Amino acid sequence: MTVLYLRLKRKVQVRKNSLIRLQDVADISSSSTIKENIKNLPLYQITKEDREYVVLDSFHLIQHIQTYQSDIVIELLGPKETIISVLPSHKKMSFLLVSLVWMILFIGSAMTIINFHYDVSMQEVHQKIHFMFTGTYEKYPLFLQIPYSIGLGIGIVLFLNHWFNKRFNEEPSPLELELFQYKNKVNEYIAHHENDLNDDRHL
Repeated sequence: MTVLYLRLKRKVQVRKNSLIRLQDVADISSSSTIKENIKNLPLYQITKEDREYVVLDSFHLIQHIQTYQSDIVIELLGPKETIISVLPSHKKMSFLLVSLVWMILFIGSAMTIINFHYDVSMQEVHQKIHFMFTGTYEKYPLFLQIPYSIGLGIGIVLFLNHWFNKRFNEEPSPLELELFQYKNKVNEYIAHHENDLNDDRHL
């Protein structure tokens, strides 16, 4: 018997009405003959009833492969299911909508920073620091406030580890780690709630 090694991909993206084949959802390792024969094996047809996600479970996948070719032993490595994300129809992004979202985010971020500095009385802190160093009271100690504002912006850029599309190093930022954990939890939820082994639409 020939051994077929499969490592399912955690998540793949496809267009609507796509036909999912084995090589789309798994990395395959076996003899060249078996690999060529089986890599294009159809697994699932995306239909209009499928909304955003479809889950292909390894149990159903093994059954389908062995129905197609029974004289192989399948060794499954890695994840036990593949999440198929169905991409929506491509729509041209509205410049007005992008501008509106950008303005909302900009104003929201600015208000957050302003409210934080108001809560901790940052202006009074700068006034006291100015008084400690100069012995005079200044309502707007700009020689402190201007460098502080510049440093605040630089600190945010360094914290996020991004300057537009450029990264400063390969270390993930705290925001990227939080997004990574969030996506993993979403994938776990989808894999648990969208997994249906008895779906008649499986080939």
